[in-house]
Amino acid sequence: MAADWLGSLVSINCGPTLGVYQGEVSSVDQSSQTISLRQPFHNGVKCTVPEVTFSAIDIKELKILNIRNDNARTNCSAPTKVSSTPVAVPKNDPRSVEKLNSPQHCSKSYGDRHLDVPGQLKGFRRRHNSWSSSSRGANQATPKKNGVKNGQMKHRDDECFGDGVDDGLDTDFDFEGNLALFDKAAVFSEIDISERRNGARSRGTPQEQTPSRYRHDENILEAKPIVYRQITVPQPGAKEYCTDSGLVVPSISYELQKRLLSVAERYGLSLERRLEMTGVCASQMALTLLGGPNRFTPKNLHQRPTVAVLCGPHVQGAQGISCGRHLANHEVEVILFLPNFVKMLDSVTSELTLFNKTGGKQVSNIKDLPDTPVDLIINCLDCHENTFLMDQPWYQAAADWANQNRAPVLSLDPPVNGQGQAVEAKWSLSLCLPLPLPEGAGRVYLCDIGIPRQVFQEVGIKYHSPFGCKFVIPLHSA
Repeated sequence: MAADWLGSLVSINCGPTLGVYQGEVSSVDQSSQTISLRQPFHNGVKCTVPEVTFSAIDIKELKILNIRNDNARTNCSAPTKVSSTPVAVPKNDPRSVEKLNSPQHCSKSYGDRHLDVPGQLKGFRRRHNSWSSSSRGANQATPKKNGVKNGQMKHRDDECFGDGVDDGLDTDFDFEGNLALFDKAAVFSEIDISERRNGARSRGTPQEQTPSRYRHDENILEAKPIVYRQITVPQPGAKEYCTDSGLVVPSISYELQKRLLSVAERYGLSLERRLEMTGVCASQMALTLLGGPNRFTPKNLHQRPTVAVLCGPHVQGAQGISCGRHLANHEVEVILFLPNFVKMLDSVTSELTLFNKTGGKQVSNIKDLPDTPVDLIINCLDCHENTFLMDQPWYQAAADWANQNRAPVLSLDPPVNGQGQAVEAKWSLSLCLPLPLPEGAGRVYLCDIGIPRQVFQEVGIKYHSPFGCKFVIPLHSA
């Protein structure tokens, strides 16, 4: 009797601890109450051993999935109690699938046998695939043929589109059981070893991880080490600055700056060209401080900003006049203060002539300056050489007006002196290389006036431009 079941496909449920096994019966020992399965599957996964033996004590439930071919005819004619609960057949075993769908077993499919079970509820719902005969419309019916061919076609339809193919779909997939079989640590360990072997970046610890997101201007490729000190001077000044990108910009003395400008003028960078370049950079910075594109729009013509430019009779004053001319050309209401002098520098006279063609307002008396606060004050009263100007009445009156106006102050090319700043500035704009400015100079900015690199080298300065794509950059105290 036990030998009749050899070769049959069965499913053995050993409870939640041991799980469910499926396979082909290889031996049945009635004396020891054991059964052995050949090519077993454990919870839907093929076992590594070729055969597994079970004791009757461990078996909670045993289901027959397929009977050996020898007894197929007998088993089909005899009523067999088949469980109405679908059981997943191992799909990785081609022989089991072949036995399940083979036409040599019974003319009825596995779903048809379910319907023939006595006492089964009539509400049992069979699952079909989208191509089953029950789901075809009237226009898609299989053509009928007479004779023996009709039976052969029906048999082929049942074999190809029968319900037996969908039996395994009725069983829910055991996600938790299959997830427990996945060793995540071992898999990631193999991936790390493979990446290290291939030279790829490993995950490593959080401290060793490379950033997964980069800025749009950040290079992800390996590059040479960055040298942040690209400018060296023969006599370092008292202070050092750094740019937003970390480049070190040392300060220089006024004597070295004067010698640098003298060499540049000898090569063709005249005073007039420096004044023009300084005026453009200073006006661009002033337009940004006044609001930039948010302020200077056609809708704001009725709210033109007002800028007061305080100038003295020297080169710094000529730079301020040039800046005021460019601001006036950009629809800024400019009020230029310049005292009356019997004789002034030619550069001041020529810049003043150009400024008067812009329609800007020029005053020589402090009383003519506005009493209400202006949008910006540009201070060009100080000079690098003539410090005695600070004792002049017009200078003290202009400094007092600037300090009482409550408007932010931009100092253009401020000097370094031991007497301090008469006008407290919020920003200071230096030329080419900064001077060691005191704390009262505010935030320091640097502008490029177009001095070539070889001119720097001639005075002993190893120079590499820190400006990048800009002509005016901010500096920070190092």
